[in-house]
Amino acid sequence: DTLWDLALAEVEKREKPDDDGKRVEVWEKSVLFMGNKSGGKTTIILRCLEREEVPKPTLALEYTFGRRARRHNTPKDIAHFWELGGGTSLLELIRIPITSNNIRSFAVVLVLDLSKPNELWTTMEKLLQVTKNHVNKILTKLEKTNPEVATEIKQRMRNNLQRDHPDYELVDPFPIPLVIIGSKYDIFHEFDSEMRKIISKTLRFVSHYYGASLVFTSKSEALLLKARALINHLAFGYDKSKSLSVDHSKPLFIPAGLDSLSQIGPPPASDSDIAKMHANTPLELWKKVFEKTFPPKSSCDLRDTKDPAQDLQYAEYEVDVMRAQKNQELEQYKRNASKSWKEMDFDSD
Repeated sequence: DTLWDLALAEVEKREKPDDDGKRVEVWEKSVLFMGNKSGGKTTIILRCLEREEVPKPTLALEYTFGRRARRHNTPKDIAHFWELGGGTSLLELIRIPITSNNIRSFAVVLVLDLSKPNELWTTMEKLLQVTKNHVNKILTKLEKTNPEVATEIKQRMRNNLQRDHPDYELVDPFPIPLVIIGSKYDIFHEFDSEMRKIISKTLRFVSHYYGASLVFTSKSEALLLKARALINHLAFGYDKSKSLSVDHSKPLFIPAGLDSLSQIGPPPASDSDIAKMHANTPLELWKKVFEKTFPPKSSCDLRDTKDPAQDLQYAEYEVDVMRAQKNQELEQYKRNASKSWKEMDFDSD
């Protein structure tokens, strides 16, 4: 069989009616995982795909996929999993997996390390802002080329909240489905209760404001299963979980649209402190209150990024020998260039 024969056979197989005489539509979704460096993204992906592997550090942007059949003897649905490494140092790579071709079936999972509250807001803000800007650019183009699709995407995100919800006009839904995962709950659970409350309330507000789902997880099998339920809904169309946990003394689990501003309450600060904070939006106010307790850590992600060329995991003899030779040639060129500059005789008029 030629490649075309195989492709035609695959299409016919997918479009073949099932036992009820209905055509079985193959579900194909894409999910981008991003968040803190060493925050547990790879572990969560492997657990979702039921793979018993030892997680390795993510290099730049990595891809894997999973396949699941909804019923016996039916074509398998496909989920594409992308993982952005480097924390916030490789933001420009976000535009690679999210395109106008897959925007209708794309979702984002933001993994935040609860054990590092001083990095939490900065990481969250940078990653969500860059992703949102990129998606909005795609939607702006789609409004000209395919306005029906653009309208459908925007309306779908609005539908996360019922029209009769009291916060319907107060929130600003993220343009594509979003799940926020607070990882390393086992470490977070040892924090002072007031610190836990501030972090939990803040993440509840951000999630509700963006129309996102929120779940806290750790290496605990029970908590990983809850995170997996939300991701499987995005990736394979599984039914939404109906459970809910908003108790700050326990791991949070709040599917999109099930929280409210009245339940979350005001930002955890005194009225006098809030009055001194000049904020233009509710999101900005929560940011100022949060960073008053957890000042952002001033660190450069790029400084911590290791050179993958030196990583033994990616060693290739021929390539490494040639690279070493080119490095030697470059150093020799630099020395020769330096000498020639020093030997130049500049006339001083």
